[in-house]
Amino acid sequence: MSSLIEDLTVNFEENGTLVCKELDKEILSKGAWTTILFRYQEWRPETADYGPDKYVIRRYRKSGGEYRMQSKFTISSAKQAQKIVEILQSWLAEA
Repeated sequence: MSSLIEDLTVNFEENGTLVCKELDKEILSKGAWTTILFRYQEWRPETADYGPDKYVIRRYRKSGGEYRMQSKFTISSAKQAQKIVEILQSWLAEA
């Protein structure tokens, strides 16, 4: 893990291959509890290429000077992401 929010990533390497490649991230909240939205792609060995963009929201808790992931929610498709955006925009318009 990391002691700095900026160093938190979803990049993951296995056997010399970057199997989860971070494309972007937005820090949604900072503090002892930190929330980050990541955009990433996963390596697909069958096509020897990265798949479509995916999204995950991760919550980290700082403990002992290190951030540790506590929970995550993976948005499984662009269609699901768009639906979440539409619902949030609707709710915000009502508020």
